[in-house]
Amino acid sequence: MNDSVQESTWDPIWETTFRSRGWGKYPPEHLVRFVAREFANVKDRSGVRLLEIGCGPGANVWFMSREGFSVSGIDGSPTAIRQAHDRVSNEGLKADLRVGDFAQLPWTNESFDGVVENASLYANPVEAIMRAMGEVHRVLKPGAPFLSSFFSDKSWGYGTGEMVEPDGFVKLQEGPLALGNFCFFLKRDRVPEVFHRFAEIEVERVSRTLNGELQLIEQLVITCRKPR
Repeated sequence: MNDSVQESTWDPIWETTFRSRGWGKYPPEHLVRFVAREFANVKDRSGVRLLEIGCGPGANVWFMSREGFSVSGIDGSPTAIRQAHDRVSNEGLKADLRVGDFAQLPWTNESFDGVVENASLYANPVEAIMRAMGEVHRVLKPGAPFLSSFFSDKSWGYGTGEMVEPDGFVKLQEGPLALGNFCFFLKRDRVPEVFHRFAEIEVERVSRTLNGELQLIEQLVITCRKPR
C-alpha cells in the first residue's frame, strides 16, 4: 500500500468524511452486472486486471477481488485506502491500493482490461473530470470497457447551491450530496461531451426515492469502450 499523496484536485473533505462515518459495504447492482457481463466467462480470472478509481473504503474492490480478478484501486483519502486494505486483507484477498489523484494515475499505458468508477468523478469540476477521463483512456487496453456513474440533474439538491460552472455547484443546501464539496451533475445531453474519447457509449438510469418518495436521487450509468 502506497500512502504518498500527490498534489491533487481531490477535495480533502472526503478524508474527514471517511474518518467520521461508514460508507457503502456492498457494491451497487449496476457494477455487479457490468463485471458479470464483461468477465464472468473468463476462464483465468487472475489474468484479468481491473481498476477502480475513487475506490473509497473498498466495497467494489472487495467484490472484484473475491470474484478472482486482479484488482487495483485508487482514492485521494489515506483513511479510505487503509479501510479498503484492511477489508481485503482480513479475508485473505489481495489488491493493489494507492493514494493518489485520478488525473495522474500511477500505472502504465494499456495496463487494464476494465476500469470502473461509481459516483466519484462527480466531485470534480469538468476540467478535472476530463483529465481523469484521459487517464482512464490511457490505462485501458484497446477495446476494454469502462463503467462510470454520475448523479443527474434530476437528483435532489441540483440547483440549491452556488453554481460555479454549468451544472457544477458548491454549498448545496439540500439532499445527501450537501457535504460542502463541489458537485457536478451530469445532464444526459452532456454525456457525448464528457465521454468523447470512448466508443460504444450506452446510458442507463438508476434511481431511488427518499422521504416517502418526496425526493429523487438519480444516477446516469454509462458503459463504453476504449476504441480498438
